[in-house]
This record gives sequence, C-alpha cells and structure tokens, in this order.
Amino acid sequence: MLAKRPPMGFNTWNTFGGDINEEIIFKTADKMVELGLRDAGYEYLVIDDCWSEMERDPATDRLVPDHIKFPHGMKYVADYVHSKGLKFGMYSDAGVYTCAMYPASFDREYLDAKTFAEWGADYLKYDYGNKPDDIRGDVLYRRMALALRQSGRDIVFSACQWGCDEPHQWIRSAGADLYRSTGDILDSFESMKKIALSQIDKLCCAGPGLWNDTDMLTVGMHGNGNVGRGGCTDMEYRTEFALWCMIQSPLMIGADLRKLDETSLALLKNPHLIRINQDEDGRPPYVLHGAVDEENFTLCKLLTDNEIAILMVNLTERTIKMRFLMEDMGIPVHTRLGLAMTDAYTGENLGVKREIFFKDIAPHDSACYLCRIK
Repeated sequence: MLAKRPPMGFNTWNTFGGDINEEIIFKTADKMVELGLRDAGYEYLVIDDCWSEMERDPATDRLVPDHIKFPHGMKYVADYVHSKGLKFGMYSDAGVYTCAMYPASFDREYLDAKTFAEWGADYLKYDYGNKPDDIRGDVLYRRMALALRQSGRDIVFSACQWGCDEPHQWIRSAGADLYRSTGDILDSFESMKKIALSQIDKLCCAGPGLWNDTDMLTVGMHGNGNVGRGGCTDMEYRTEFALWCMIQSPLMIGADLRKLDETSLALLKNPHLIRINQDEDGRPPYVLHGAVDEENFTLCKLLTDNEIAILMVNLTERTIKMRFLMEDMGIPVHTRLGLAMTDAYTGENLGVKREIFFKDIAPHDSACYLCRIK
C-alpha cells in the first residue's frame, strides 16, 4: 500500500500553470526544506501540465521534456528533488492530449509509465482531458494503474478524474491511490465552499490506500498565480485547511513558497491539524450536527488513541451560534462524562465541557478541537 495516509506536498499548477522550469522546481525544493515543510510532512514535489515538448520523440515515441524549460532533462530534476529528501511527482493525462494540449498517455500507458520510472518519479498525477468518448474512464485508469505496477518503481497513482463517471464506485478497484472527486479549485471562497459542500455525501469514500482528493490547497495565494481569483482572507484559508484536513484530502500546497507569508506558513505547518489529516486509522468523519442549514455543519472524526476531532464550520454570510450535543456523539448524559477540549488552531486547553457545547462562529469561519472523553 503506497498511500497509507493522504499524500502531502506541493504542486506547480495553482501558482505557475504552464510557466514552469527547472529553476522554479529547484527553488521550490529548497524552500520546502528551508521553511520546514518537508519536516512537517510535505514530501512530494509534483510538476503539473506543460512540462513536455509538443511532440513525442519520433525515433522512440517517448515523451520529451521541453528543452528550454528543462534543459538537463527530468532525471536531473528528479535527482535534485531527491537530494533534498523529497519525492518527485510527474503529470500526464488519460487522453490523447493533456488539458493544455500537450501529448498525453492514451494508448502509450506502459511506455510512459516506464519512462516516468526511469526518470525517478514517485508520484503521477493523471488527468482526464481530451480522451476518446467511446472508452470508459475505468478502463483508462485501470490501464495506467497496471502500467505503473509494471514499471519497476513504486509510483503513487493520483487519478485526477474530476468526479466524472462516479469514480467513488470503481476507482479503488482500478488501482488508484487517490482520486479527484471535484472540478478544479480557484483561489476564492466560493470555489472552496462549492468543493467542500460537494463532499458531504462522499465522506465515507476515503480511507487508507485510497484518498478523496479535493484538489490543491489555495492557502496563502491571496489572489496571485494561475488560479488567483481575488483570493481569500486568512480566516477563510484557515477554514479551507481545516476542512481538507478533516475530510482526509491530500494536502498539496499550491501557493508560491518563495512568497508565502508567515500566517499561511504557520497554518500549513499546524501540527494539530496535520495530525487529524494524517491519523493512522484513517477513519472518515461524520456529520454531527447541521441545525440551521446545509452551509453550516459540524464534523466529528474518531482518531487513534481514543482521541476525537471536531470541526464546526460556518460557510454562510452571518454569524451563527453553533452547538453540538455530546449525546449525538455517543456520550449519554447519565454517564456524567464530558470532553476535555483543546483548540486545534491555538493549542489552548479549554477544560472539560459536558452535555452540550456552544460556539459563535463568524461568517466563513470555523472552530476545530481535539478532544478526549473525561
């Protein structure tokens, strides 16, 4: 099992789009180490679309790195990433062309998997653009999954299938390690909100060996970069990160690490939230309470060592006094037990709360707690 926990790392698309080159990759790898992100668990550095020449090598039929963007080739880039104690990720597509119209892996899955393995890839993001209409997605993803297993190298398989064709019903059996169940994220609160709400009925579809990928994080982008759309406030980024951690999405940073502000960096390295995301048991959360409407809800997640994570989320435009009953968690009143609560954002010990818990949650804000029954 290559993905016992949700993968963590960095992906180039959100900030750089097609404007990538080996210098950017090297500087990003350096920053992942310098900023302590590698030590916090972010280990994959993934190059997204637009890395190759527009045509395959006519002599070998292999994909060829853009000779201007990557003059030393991908093995050279992978070796540098590995020298930093990181893992190297590549991108391709199940179609004839990628989303940006570069050559993709349709009908050349085994050749491309072997090529990626020879370059030293540890991770493959596999998109879903420009595929033949008469071939099902499950067949195409099964092809690449088998090709990667035959490549001679362990390569995490990230199926970027956008939620098309109900992948939660078949993607585990196809051989993926994580799969996208949403469209692409943009750096705006509305985009994050739409993606988050789309996952409420899919919370049970993730676990060790197969994770539900809600796309790269926009934390710290502040409207800049390839998917910048006005950006979010620090509070909104905190809500995004807590949600991604709670629903066990892979944590792939999308912000430019060379320009990352201290608030965003501290959030991305928050040990309490990362622990929730990386919990060994990998149990999905459940919706504990949603008394006002579907845009405010409380998630509860059972962790190892008898710990419980609770996330209260208000995605509305008004402050809401949210609450949850401990009876609904399985703690009857007559037991006289309660929850010893620690604020996962600040680390503050809130003491033991019993029977019911109230919290005023501002618009777009959230509250997250690590709890033990006392």
